[in-house]
Amino acid sequence: MPNPIADPLVEGVDTDSQSRLVLIEATPEGVATVTINRAERRNAFNAEVIAALREAFETLEGADGVRVIFVTGAGGMFSAGADLEWMRDAIDHTEADNREDAMEMARMLKHLHSLPMLTVALVEGSAFGGGAGLATACDMAIATSDARFAFSEVKLGLVAATISPYVVAAVGPRRARGLFALGRTFDAADAQDFGLIDLVVEGPEGLAAAKQAIVADIMACGPEAVGESKRLVDHVAHHAIDHGIMTETAHWIARVRVGPEGQEGVRAFLEGRPPSWMPTADDDAE
Repeated sequence: MPNPIADPLVEGVDTDSQSRLVLIEATPEGVATVTINRAERRNAFNAEVIAALREAFETLEGADGVRVIFVTGAGGMFSAGADLEWMRDAIDHTEADNREDAMEMARMLKHLHSLPMLTVALVEGSAFGGGAGLATACDMAIATSDARFAFSEVKLGLVAATISPYVVAAVGPRRARGLFALGRTFDAADAQDFGLIDLVVEGPEGLAAAKQAIVADIMACGPEAVGESKRLVDHVAHHAIDHGIMTETAHWIARVRVGPEGQEGVRAFLEGRPPSWMPTADDDAE
């Protein structure tokens, strides 16, 4: 059996400024919480956040005695997806640059998905795009009833590529086609119906109670058996999320990002105008 965690609180990933983007709290009993700490930016992703999340998951994987990991966002918000400044900086990136950015996201999600302990997303506010993907990469997800979800990449002329293996595994191919193709926002009740969310609760108090119940349950389970059970599910699913699928999805989004529609969609979003494929009032009149 692993030794208990010696330090009850690990704040941040390391001592540099990047560490403040992601906080880790861990109790001596082995309950860890990873928090995206960008409430002022709605906990949106950029390269630094993705790197800090991956480092946090690597830290916890190597920590003795971690039994369960909760993933959440600061300030009552899970994650609004991609950061606008990051998108603006990336508008002129080459396909190779986009591929490397996408691979960093893919590696972070894969590391989370492959952790041997139970992982649980605690969702408040919004979980859009990559934020929703982060929740589906966890083993379980619990959301407050007022939480909102969307895979809105198509509205920017993009595709939900790097998160797609986890979303498809959660909801199935047919449901994923509709969610990805329409890009609609949906509520927690729909998310539970689709299979994205395991449990819907009322408010922060409901999340805290659900968290406490999961901790009580997991403490009755053998830590090694939990890890073996997770690996078993991946094995019998007949489609391991390996380097091949990570590379394919990263290439896919990189190619789409530099294509005409991807460029138009992102530029339109950043410029505050409708993209060229959206019908106008004149079109409706005809």
